[in-house]
Amino acid sequence: MKRLLLLGLPLFALLLFGLWWLGRPSLPQVSLTRLGRGELTVSLVNSRAGTLESCQRAGLSLPQGGVVTDIYVKEGDRVARGTPLLRLWQEDLDQSQRRLAQALARDALLVRQQCLQAELAQRQAERLAKLARADLAAQSLLDELRTQAQSQQLGCRVARAQVAVDDASLGEVVAQQSQRQLRAPFAGVVAKINSKLGEYMTPSPPGISMPPVVDLIDDGCLYVSAPMDEVDAARLKVGQRAWIQLDALPDRRFAAQVRRIAPYVLAEEKQARTVAVEADFTPLPADVPLLVGYSADLEVITDEAAAVLRLPLEALDTDQSVLRYQQGRLTRVQPELGLRNWHWVAVLGGLEEGDQLVLQPGQLSYRAGMSVEIRHE
Repeated sequence: MKRLLLLGLPLFALLLFGLWWLGRPSLPQVSLTRLGRGELTVSLVNSRAGTLESCQRAGLSLPQGGVVTDIYVKEGDRVARGTPLLRLWQEDLDQSQRRLAQALARDALLVRQQCLQAELAQRQAERLAKLARADLAAQSLLDELRTQAQSQQLGCRVARAQVAVDDASLGEVVAQQSQRQLRAPFAGVVAKINSKLGEYMTPSPPGISMPPVVDLIDDGCLYVSAPMDEVDAARLKVGQRAWIQLDALPDRRFAAQVRRIAPYVLAEEKQARTVAVEADFTPLPADVPLLVGYSADLEVITDEAAAVLRLPLEALDTDQSVLRYQQGRLTRVQPELGLRNWHWVAVLGGLEEGDQLVLQPGQLSYRAGMSVEIRHE
């Protein structure tokens, strides 16, 4: 009997422990994160979609009207600076140029003839003056030759003046011809041509805007302009690093740098007040086509730190405290915090690298020294 009793007691104790274990209250389960080091970047993003812009874009027209006789390019053509793009009818000016060129050639011959005669008359007058001093020639004849020499010299001057007048007239015709021919003021791509052969091109009257004849874009220099909320304007500086993302290329981010911050706040009706920020590509990508007018987002880096002790924002409670897990129990800690972004916050003191912290601590009814179980996911 004693033997049966000794064997039954451990079994009974084990049964009581099992009943207690099954009936005990369950411990709260928590998810943990380990405090570590990493990069922390603080950035600002545009409040509305930005736009890919060209450093140079010009709507080109001519200062005078006329019939379009030649269009040398088509939309999409790449042109160099000075390339002819379009020309108006100018047969009248071409004829005037030919007549003036012929007149200049004739006048040049006349100048040579008049000036040679003036030189001859001057030499004859000088020889006769020597004879007159030796009383070998009459003074009246000398006066006559001197008068003829002066007359010939005046004729030479008049001929030269006529050449200058014709040359100026030819320059004026050439200038008028240049005003009837449209040339590219810079290298770029022809985006749009708003004219056809045989059409009459009307220049813009004062105060009235007419569509440009040629829209020229310099696609070798591109930047992004994006509106930033006015509350962030004080944190923006020229030279800050940035990232550009284009809606047309959602899988790519392009390095950039802030080039300009507008010196005023744009206040448009029914829209938030914003500041226009411009950023250059660094460098401009050459492996993908970038079209002016693309929608773009701009992320400006305002602060950053490398290898900083950081914790995820999910580990912060509403009072900016954290729950530290040690040996199955929790302790509330109020750390000293620093730089933060949408995902991380820097830890300046109160915690050490490797500490385990509870994620979503606000969802846990905390009691000092409470025991918990780790949720394994």
